[in-house]
Amino acid sequence: MTIKNGAAPKPSILSHTKDLPNICSLAGLGCSLLAIYFLIIGFYPAAMIGMIWAVGFDWADGLIARSMKGRTGDDRAFGGTLDLLIDIVSYGITPAILILSFGDFSPWFLPVVFITLVSGVIRLSYFSTFGLSDDAKYTGLAIDNNSISLVFIVMFADYFEHSTFAIILALSGLCLAALNVSQIKTPKLSGNPINVVVLAVYTLMITLFYAWSMLR
Repeated sequence: MTIKNGAAPKPSILSHTKDLPNICSLAGLGCSLLAIYFLIIGFYPAAMIGMIWAVGFDWADGLIARSMKGRTGDDRAFGGTLDLLIDIVSYGITPAILILSFGDFSPWFLPVVFITLVSGVIRLSYFSTFGLSDDAKYTGLAIDNNSISLVFIVMFADYFEHSTFAIILALSGLCLAALNVSQIKTPKLSGNPINVVVLAVYTLMITLFYAWSMLR
């Protein structure tokens, strides 16, 4: 390779995919893809497992990245961008498809889904631009909480008529969207190893609940 003006050659496109935190991020993307697939075919227990494991991998990648030594500025920049783009899929598109799926993909739910998506991308764009507040907190509810909340709410779907629960889920999505773009200050839960352990326990409980529901 010819290097002009002494500039260092740019890395290949796939060079950062072998970075362990990025592998973890991509595993989360795979979980979101499975969740989307199962939502489309209406197999909700498997979809909920995919959604919560996507959160687990998302939290784990940051913990792994902070514990690794010798990561370059390029490593951190690439990982941050990759994480942001995957967040749009995991916490924006996937919950939107969840609401549409329970609404039998009726166009009446499209305005709700649009609002949740807009709120999600605005929230992510704000954080990408301004970061944490001066007291090291998030401004607005971090959108990973959307998936954490929705997989819990879906646990009660069998207690309602399908159409009634679709409305409950849509209203829940709107409430979460409002919190995403609000000025409330919330702690950065994913940066604390203890909180990661709590999420791991929650993920295991959610997985066992929905796995049991598939076996019934």
